[in-house]
Amino acid sequence: MAAPVYLNRFRKDKARAEKKARADENAAKFGRTKAEKQRDALTADKAVRHLDQHKREDE
Repeated sequence: MAAPVYLNRFRKDKARAEKKARADENAAKFGRTKAEKQRDALTADKAVRHLDQHKREDE
C-alpha cells in the first residue's frame, strides 16, 4: 500500500517554492551584490569625511 499523500502539505510546499522562485528572480533583478553595497558605503563615508575636513571653525 502506498503512503498517504497530504494535499494540504503539497499545496503549501508548492506555494513556498513559487514564492522562493519569485524572490530569487527579484533579487537578481533588483538586488545589489555585497561588493556594490560596500562600495556605496565607502563612497558615502568618504564624502562625509571630505565635508567635515572643509568645515570652518568660527569662534
